Amino acid sequence: MEFYHTTVYYAILLFAYLFGSVSWGLVLTRLFTDIDILREGSGNVGATNVRRLAGNRLGVLTLLGDLLKGVLPVYCVALIGGSIEGSLVAAQAPVALAAFGGHLFPAYTRLRNGGKGVATAAGGLLALSPVAFGVTLAVFCLAVWHSRRISVGSLAAAGIMPVAVWVTTRSGWAAILTLVMAILIFIRHKDNIRRIRAGTEPRI
Repeated sequence: MEFYHTTVYYAILLFAYLFGSVSWGLVLTRLFTDIDILREGSGNVGATNVRRLAGNRLGVLTLLGDLLKGVLPVYCVALIGGSIEGSLVAAQAPVALAAFGGHLFPAYTRLRNGGKGVATAAGGLLALSPVAFGVTLAVFCLAVWHSRRISVGSLAAAGIMPVAVWVTTRSGWAAILTLVMAILIFIRHKDNIRRIRAGTEPRI
């Protein structure tokens, strides 16, 4: 990339992290409810906990906000025509990871109280490879339908995501970075995994 594009690219990386750090679940529940999302329910700022505690409307808005955190910065890379060794996807993947990292480790709350990253990862994937997103979404829906558990769908989708990215883009770099995202999603779901194994994970 030329110097201008390189400078803008690094600015997009920073924007991705800072925008990804916005916890929409926390913002929306503090604006429109008396619920302390960090202390009630699962204590998570994601859409699932918001929906359970504050209703479907705020749950959907949180989901859309978290998706946007992934979509917008990755799409910006395409707007400037950025690429790494001629690959747009290779340039977009670090931006998706930066937005995802912001969601997990928010700058505005001293890297604490971040979410599990599923929706933000999905948003980044949508902008990175719509086909891979479609495959991952289908796996998510099938897993949720079969198990009646959102967490099972999230884990299944995370597991297939790097494979879907590799098959659809043939970018090893993008596949590696989405694998990092998948591993972090599994780590963030460690309590859910324990409850799934114990048979105590809540169903829809």
